Amino acid sequence: MKKFIVPIICLITIIVFAFYNNKLVTYATNFFTNKQDLVLLAGNEYTKTNDYLYVQRSSSYVPLGYQDVLNIFYSIINNHWETFTFYCPSEYEECINDVTKLSESSDVLSNINNFVHPYNSFTNVKTSIDSNGEIIVKVSYLYTDDQINFINKEVDRIISENYDSSRAMDENIKAIHDYIINNTKYDIEYENNKDKLTYTAYGVLMHHLATCNGYTDLMAIILSKLNINNYKIAFNPDPEENSEGHVWNAVNINGKWLHLDLTWDDPVGDGRDYLYHKYFLVTTDEMKEADNGDVQVKEHNFDRYIYQEY
Repeated sequence: MKKFIVPIICLITIIVFAFYNNKLVTYATNFFTNKQDLVLLAGNEYTKTNDYLYVQRSSSYVPLGYQDVLNIFYSIINNHWETFTFYCPSEYEECINDVTKLSESSDVLSNINNFVHPYNSFTNVKTSIDSNGEIIVKVSYLYTDDQINFINKEVDRIISENYDSSRAMDENIKAIHDYIINNTKYDIEYENNKDKLTYTAYGVLMHHLATCNGYTDLMAIILSKLNINNYKIAFNPDPEENSEGHVWNAVNINGKWLHLDLTWDDPVGDGRDYLYHKYFLVTTDEMKEADNGDVQVKEHNFDRYIYQEY
């Protein structure tokens, strides 16, 4: 009889252990996948406190729908977090699918990037997704600390030389708009100048050359320094269409959202320097009217679902 007791006890022990071990795993999974009290680090000094119609700062990092996922990615980037982990709750059945779809869409990530301060814009976002609902997001950012220090010194100088507190804000923005254009040329040889980083504010100030990204980043940094609510608007062309992407500034003046496009106010022509104000703080209708001039401009066909303020 004794020879049967030991195996029976061992079998019962294994069954009990398996039962309770499974319960512990289930408990742990449910605990983490529904965990809401995450430890959150503060954002950096360039974290925006603004919410927009397309993206808002997350109040909870436990998503319950696609908009929550969008907001979490926006908040991660906006806060300049290099690594962040959140969890899909069991009641949000499409969570992993939605996170996968968003994280694999370069267009959606680029759209999110347009709403953060340029210093918090990314070059790469990598997302790992566990089958149990753990999401780990790792972000690489565009601007280095040394570049930011250099830009900030130059921006302080530009503001001190062009800003007058006795003038209306739009006049001050115009003075800065004119300064940037008068001291910058469009980088028509960008493909040969990639090492000059002319798609960044750093490259603009260092080499006085800019692509549309460079013009827009520099103006966005200055607008933010002046506590003016702003973001970047981008046109992402259809790969099958014969058009190029473009980006410009969205600026909120006295509660009204207006367009500001330094690139098209500094056109490439016959070798002479040009300074226009055709795209200086204009409404969407005014921008369309300017686009229908001698040169037909298609690069302002922005997605109104993303840039809902317009």
